[in-house]
Amino acid sequence: MQRKTTTTVMLGVAQTLAWASSYYLPAVLASAIGKDVGISASTVFGAFSVALLVAAGIGPCAGRLIDRLGGRPVLIASNLVFAAGLAALSQATHGSHVFVAWALMGLAMGSGLYEAAFATVVRLHGQDARTAITGITLFAGFASTVGWPLSAYLESTVGWRGACLVWAALHLVVGLPLNVLLPRVGRTDQASKEATVADQGVGAGLAPAQQRRAAFLMAYVFAVTWFISTAMAAHLPELLLASGAALGAAVGIAALVGPAQVAGRVIEFTFLRRAHPLLSARLATLAHPLGALCLGVLGTSAATAFAVLHGLGNGILTIAIGTLPLLIFGAKGYGQRQGLLMVPARIVQAGAPFLFGLAVERWHDGALWFSALLGLSAFLALWIMATDMRRKEPASP
Repeated sequence: MQRKTTTTVMLGVAQTLAWASSYYLPAVLASAIGKDVGISASTVFGAFSVALLVAAGIGPCAGRLIDRLGGRPVLIASNLVFAAGLAALSQATHGSHVFVAWALMGLAMGSGLYEAAFATVVRLHGQDARTAITGITLFAGFASTVGWPLSAYLESTVGWRGACLVWAALHLVVGLPLNVLLPRVGRTDQASKEATVADQGVGAGLAPAQQRRAAFLMAYVFAVTWFISTAMAAHLPELLLASGAALGAAVGIAALVGPAQVAGRVIEFTFLRRAHPLLSARLATLAHPLGALCLGVLGTSAATAFAVLHGLGNGILTIAIGTLPLLIFGAKGYGQRQGLLMVPARIVQAGAPFLFGLAVERWHDGALWFSALLGLSAFLALWIMATDMRRKEPASP
């Protein structure tokens, strides 16, 4: 138990660093990078979208390596590639350099963010990894809280190039040692190894067609989750302004999403830890549509409720991305399967800011009805999965 807690803390801190220095970097530095290099900020975000597509492609390969070798060597390599990508970005003098640097960062993101961390603890602890997955997301939930102010401070003191170099150094002096200290797969308890191999998940008794449908539905839910999350991260203040909120209020209310996500993960860790993951995931998919309904019916007075509900649901769904594949398909081959399930999510995530931006331009705050319908479709997909679990055929003798 102590070793699992230590592993969770190390991975949680390393994940906070990884997310803060990659996913949350463009929001603060894109304008400065674009101005200095001679490209628009939107072009910098385009390079970031390329990184997400590269991450989608490399994810299954990284997961397969974690299944074979454990997460330690893969995460160590990701720190080195993160540092190289950030160093390359700091030296960019042309738009093409920015795209190359972010493509390199995409390799690290596909092998060093949540999917890799989740696969690491599943490889170590099998079906007992649910609490560790939740713990990791609790730490990394503060990535924006730490990353945005630190990036802004560094940009104001040493410039955006210096900020990238500082983040690269942090990967070498903080992230790398933390991942080096992770347990080797060979050091896990025999009981844990046997559980990892033997437990195939509750979907083991499903017919092949039902297993394929479960995988398809799960990939769809993850894609919807990441689309809504990324779309809100890019456009929430604009949506609140369109609904009638003042600029200061819109920014302040949007800032509540981060703490609400952490609160959602705390709720999952405490009140919902003994609940079936499919139940908690279904409840979470309803949070965004419920918040959109409140905002649509009550107007600006419900803006805070919308932000909090969206954050709560998104926080719990982040955990479900790690726990549902473990529940349904088991621990064996988890890493590669997780990488494959996340490919559609990474792809739609890359296009979410642009596509939802078009919806906002056309429908203004009415675009929330579109995201709400997507959330309801994810609830329906999970309901179908739950029905299949109840109707599963007995495993062949």
